[in-house]
Amino acid sequence: MSQLELRQLRKTYGHVVAVDNLDLQIDRGELVSLVGPSGCGKTTTLRMVAGLQTADRGQILLEGRDVTHEPANRRGMGVVFQSYALFPNMTAAANIAYGLAVRGRPESDVKRRVAELVELIEIGDAADRYPHQLSGGQQQRVALARALAIEPPVLLLDEPLSALDAAVRLTLRLEIRRIQRSLGIATMYITHDQEEALSISDRVVVMREGKAEQVGTPEQIYTSPANEYVARFVGTSNRLDVRVHDAAGAKVEWRGSIVPVLSDGPLSANSAAVMVIRPERIRVSPLDDADRRNGGTWDGRVVERTFLGATTRLTVAVGDDVLLADIPGEATSTARFAIDDPVSISFEPGGCRLIPASPGSMPDPGAGIRE
Repeated sequence: MSQLELRQLRKTYGHVVAVDNLDLQIDRGELVSLVGPSGCGKTTTLRMVAGLQTADRGQILLEGRDVTHEPANRRGMGVVFQSYALFPNMTAAANIAYGLAVRGRPESDVKRRVAELVELIEIGDAADRYPHQLSGGQQQRVALARALAIEPPVLLLDEPLSALDAAVRLTLRLEIRRIQRSLGIATMYITHDQEEALSISDRVVVMREGKAEQVGTPEQIYTSPANEYVARFVGTSNRLDVRVHDAAGAKVEWRGSIVPVLSDGPLSANSAAVMVIRPERIRVSPLDDADRRNGGTWDGRVVERTFLGATTRLTVAVGDDVLLADIPGEATSTARFAIDDPVSISFEPGGCRLIPASPGSMPDPGAGIRE
């Protein structure tokens, strides 16, 4: 039995459908992220689960019990909001203890539980400080501890790191994952940050216009996107218009060469299709070093070069297509690939995938490139 289950959950605001017949299960100990652009329905979903908004239709099951129409206080969810919502007139320890105190727990139990959580979230002496005396990261930890104090059946996190700077976000998302794993609590995590969702989750739900476009492990979402929208929204991908050459052998033709592809659906010979390949699966060589014995190489020109630390991203024009290619930083240490240099590109085996097109799903940022 799942710890939390959503069945055909739907919510509308007038004529706007915020959540459209969403099905989802979260097991005990599992962290599932809902990721998508603003207005896709992810926060509305969390608020319905928490009991802060009422579903128009569908069911919310908590450990098999239908809580769809129960008030928030009877669901006992632990919720952390983007703003943290700490009580300014209470110390960190008092904020953590609040949920237990209003439930009438014995003072000895409250003190013991607060001490456990102060140790778990590693705030030390800061437990006696007031919110305005805490850093943003410490406030986030206190808000998390307060949500966990009541030992909720499900933890709900609504973009908890969005107000923090990049370095603190990276540290705290690892801390959230450590704490969540140590407690084995079912968790719904809301974020618009694709990298955050991929790094922290057991499974990811990619949402658009109230619907789940794909549900899968981070690896499945990244390497096997269900459609063009997912490929374009999660990570960076190159999108190429191709024509199916060999339906049985899963091969397509692009710019005069035959390319083996991965595909989950049936193919029709000579039909138009969309192929995606991630930047790290494109090989770039100086034009003179290209191995043309077996085909599958294309001549291009470097039009942009961006240093990203561990990698360098090259923007390569091949005819009227423009592709992004990520290469290890040391490969460019001697500036072999300068702007306007002629180069040859090829695709790594297993790197190309055919996907269903999603017309009108997102703005087109340029030929060949999908951010």
